Amino acid sequence: MSKICQITGKKAMVGNNVSHSKRRTKRRFDVNLFRKKFYWVEQDTWISLNISAAGLRTINKLGLDAALKRAATKGCLYE
Repeated sequence: MSKICQITGKKAMVGNNVSHSKRRTKRRFDVNLFRKKFYWVEQDTWISLNISAAGLRTINKLGLDAALKRAATKGCLYE
């Protein structure tokens, strides 16, 4: 399971851990991902998505069908 949101396309970022002495070591900022099942009324089926918290807010705002269409045009939707 890759750590990419299927709605927004968000993925992990790379940054630095900075100690008190300002010494820097590499680290990853992971996305707040979880697996969630949605009922897709238009297709009359359940689908399971890896989505971030921002992706869930997008689905709540636009609706599932509109969010899936937007993700498909952006190229974020991976099956």
